[in-house]
Amino acid sequence: MHRLAELLESSKNCVFLSGAGISTLSGIPDFRGSNGLYTKYDANKIFDLECFRSDPAYFYSHALDFIYNLDSKEPNIIHNTLASLEKEGFVKAVITQNIDLLHQKAGSVNVIEIHGSPANHRCLSCNRNYSYDEICETLKNEPVPHCSECNGLIKPDITFFGEMLDHDSFTKAVEVSSEADLFVVIGSSLVVQPAASLPLYSLEAGGKLVIINNMPTPLDRYAFLKYDELGKVFNYLSDRFKVR
Repeated sequence: MHRLAELLESSKNCVFLSGAGISTLSGIPDFRGSNGLYTKYDANKIFDLECFRSDPAYFYSHALDFIYNLDSKEPNIIHNTLASLEKEGFVKAVITQNIDLLHQKAGSVNVIEIHGSPANHRCLSCNRNYSYDEICETLKNEPVPHCSECNGLIKPDITFFGEMLDHDSFTKAVEVSSEADLFVVIGSSLVVQPAASLPLYSLEAGGKLVIINNMPTPLDRYAFLKYDELGKVFNYLSDRFKVR
């Protein structure tokens, strides 16, 4: 961990890629872990676009447990440390696969949400926008939110299977990855493409790869440093960089 701290201190352009594993400390389950969401829900249905169109209640009823309760979730030591490191100039950007808004809640500014965000929702018929708070309020009384203008189905701006990633967000993610002399993967199993390919852009440009994850990843053999315990690493970094 001392070696990781030295890398952060000497890096000119450090980028983090965060996955669902970092939010388990905030009480949000990951997807593929032993107690992950995919052990409870059908992975082929809950984020599938066609399934959403045909049975939106399946998504909304289950998402009450991990998306529409985010006001009760707080950033943990990982989110807070990253926000502090960015403020101090040690981290240039955080690319996240997460849809829990906790990086922003902790104070991170340069956050690239490559899988979208529930902060905005959109009517699939007329494109009217709705805020996260509006949808949370609607779901207290209705199983599925519908547009107040046209009664169309409302969907969160989260990228579902069957949809393309937001072009601008992913282009920006590729750009910052290509410029990173230090690329740190935290809490991601690196199996979902194209996000899993982002560390390769840094490696191809001569950057060093660090992976902190409690399960093996396909890129472990390329890692300059590899750690298993996120909590232990970030406790160390929090103390080392005097995060308040």
